[in-house]
Amino acid sequence: MSLIFVAPDRSLSAWKDAIHKVDPNLDVEIWPQIDNPKRVQFAVCWNQPKHVLDNYPNLKAVSSLGAGVDHLLEDDFLPADVNICRVVSSSLIQQMKEYVLGTVISIQRNFVHYIRQKDQQQWQAHTHPLASDLAIGIMGLGKLGKPVAQQLSELGYQVNGWSRSPKTIENISTFAGRDEFSAFLQKTQILVCLLPLTDETNGILDLETLKQLQSPSWIINVARGEHLVDEDLIYALDTDIIKGAWLDVFSEEPLPDRHAFWNRSNIMITPHIASITQPSEVADQIVENYKRALSGMELNYEVDRQKGY
Repeated sequence: MSLIFVAPDRSLSAWKDAIHKVDPNLDVEIWPQIDNPKRVQFAVCWNQPKHVLDNYPNLKAVSSLGAGVDHLLEDDFLPADVNICRVVSSSLIQQMKEYVLGTVISIQRNFVHYIRQKDQQQWQAHTHPLASDLAIGIMGLGKLGKPVAQQLSELGYQVNGWSRSPKTIENISTFAGRDEFSAFLQKTQILVCLLPLTDETNGILDLETLKQLQSPSWIINVARGEHLVDEDLIYALDTDIIKGAWLDVFSEEPLPDRHAFWNRSNIMITPHIASITQPSEVADQIVENYKRALSGMELNYEVDRQKGY
């Protein structure tokens, strides 16, 4: 029996070492060097190629290498009877809190403008709103969205949250479902997307959504690139519907050299680094779920295929 890692765009030696620190007796292999496909019973994946996961006839379960699972749910070659789980860690939450707070403060205090002014040897002050005057909307109030919203609220920002089902969070105005989506947007100046990617949320950051934000407005996308309709963002920026965007995720990664986002000074780009899984922190979760899968037990952090998270 073996556990395999399938992540062609990641260096995986640290992952293998972390697993062996938890249980040195486990047989751990890294795709594509798999000795015997029939021995594979558990896979840990990130952006796996097509026609990989259907090569293992005894595969019982698959785990995402991170918090997102859309790369697994969208894999038509993953057998329907294979259970899916994710990893959850405090550092993923902390990193996301840091990233979103950093982008919010950079937008609020015009730091990008000042960095560019320094390059041009310009000395010019810009006005900025107080935290208490800035309305931030968090789309998605799950394991990442809720703590992000709470941190911003504790620092004095006006925080609204929107989710699929009703949530109650102290000091945060919450909205739920499509019926309350417009009301949520109309109270938002900086829109932060932390939604899971599902059929319902694919393309949710479209022109209709952007037009309903308070002016001036920004968006921050740290969820999945497919949430955003790229051409709608370009149009909204070029017509002053919104002021700017801070993007860490893209529908195609790495972002192609000729993509229009590169040429827009009001789009900030980071290379999908908002929250990165640390092998040493989640290796015990992976080993635990591997053993649960072998025993026929319910997985920790198991994903509902129908809901998409």
